[in-house]
Amino acid sequence: MIKPTWLLAACLLIAESISANVTLPAFFGSGMVLQRDQPVYIWGWADKGEKVTVQFKSQKQSVKTGSDGKWMVKLKPEQAGGPFVLTVNGKNNITCDNVMMGDVWICSGQSNMEWHVKDASRGAEEIQAANYPQVREFTVKRAVAKEPLDNVAAASWLPATPENVGSFSAVSYFFGRELYKDLQVPIGLIHTSWGGTQVEAWISKKGFLGSETFKDMMSAPLGIDSITGPNGYPACLFNAMIHPLLPYGIKGAIWYQGESNAGRAYQYRQSFPLMITDWRNQWRQGDFPFYFVQLSSFDATHGKGEGNSNNGSSWAELREAQAMTLSLPNTGMAVITDIGERNDIHPRNKQDVGKRLAWNVLKNVYAQPMVAAGPAFKSMDISGNKALISFTDTGSGLVVKDRYGYLKGFEVAGADQHFHYAKAAIVNGKVEVYSDQVTAPVAVRYNWADDAADGNLFNREGLPAAPFRTDKWKGVTDNAVYQLPARK
Repeated sequence: MIKPTWLLAACLLIAESISANVTLPAFFGSGMVLQRDQPVYIWGWADKGEKVTVQFKSQKQSVKTGSDGKWMVKLKPEQAGGPFVLTVNGKNNITCDNVMMGDVWICSGQSNMEWHVKDASRGAEEIQAANYPQVREFTVKRAVAKEPLDNVAAASWLPATPENVGSFSAVSYFFGRELYKDLQVPIGLIHTSWGGTQVEAWISKKGFLGSETFKDMMSAPLGIDSITGPNGYPACLFNAMIHPLLPYGIKGAIWYQGESNAGRAYQYRQSFPLMITDWRNQWRQGDFPFYFVQLSSFDATHGKGEGNSNNGSSWAELREAQAMTLSLPNTGMAVITDIGERNDIHPRNKQDVGKRLAWNVLKNVYAQPMVAAGPAFKSMDISGNKALISFTDTGSGLVVKDRYGYLKGFEVAGADQHFHYAKAAIVNGKVEVYSDQVTAPVAVRYNWADDAADGNLFNREGLPAAPFRTDKWKGVTDNAVYQLPARK
């Protein structure tokens, strides 16, 4: 029989052994992708004052932990390639095999980003054809937190092979696959999303406090003891699913969200740019590339078709807020109104979503010579009862996707602010718009509806024109603002 004193000593020895272990954040592990061509930060935890040595390729650095047990080393930039081995040695040893240097992208948003490859259009076919072991995804498990966390739940980096890819985010996979095909460098995808979430959950408290609109809201304690759901507390998803990733090196981020903010679309003009700026400030990598998906077409009134110019359309106003966010540097938007599904908020065609994001990135981030976006409104000129609309990003020319050549989706209004369906035609690289019911046009709108599937203006490269309006008349969401969750 073991004497109590010896039993206590044994327990203390075990506890000491456990506490002495050098540990890494969950997203450091075998199969991971590290960001090429920029400093590589490796960090973790160990005993106070413990010496930790990190070795990667020809680089070797040692550091002692601080009083809080945290340590970090900064390795010099490395070029794309692999596989390599990363070792971390302290009182125990950690080995990460099959490490690649490439480009790492954060993939975030709500359910349309979360949507799996297996559930996408031709999902079974895509799974069978997946043979991209240098495209790898790490999925951050769902979590909420009142305060910023240092780590995420345990998970693994998985290569895009038939065994794994079915559970990948479909948009992130098709985006990463397109980049890999063109660049031929390893692509790391850190997927961190949650269906049905509002943008306010993804903004940090520090970000809110730096905003004139939101700072008063976050200046006082919220008085909430527990969080119910991912939208139950401002910043709760940033705290749990973004903050732990800092300062892991990244190339940029892609984002697919907005459906849950459609009721507050006007305020999204502030909250969405705030989130992007906040992430950039937190990562301290400058204005890294941030590319996002504009909302697709969807009948949000479920068969009533009430979301339109004359009744008001919250989805159209959200798309406008997204387009306005392009005023931030190093941003881009994939327009997908042509591939939505009227009766399903989750379009199954995620292949084209990923491709259009990737084309934007390939052109604007990697300087590939290509047409990456569809026509966007530039200006309007009025002559008599006709409006002449000019566009940017016309590629090799404007075209109508209609077997009979009819251009659809345009509306025109006079000073009474009542919109009428308009006749439209391509004339010398511009679009001429008029209605017999409007003798003195004041405003033109295109694809301004929840279900914006009517529009059929494209460039010859097959990319759709973005919805727009020329007026600034009051919308249905102008007075809707974010409300703090009820105190509990």
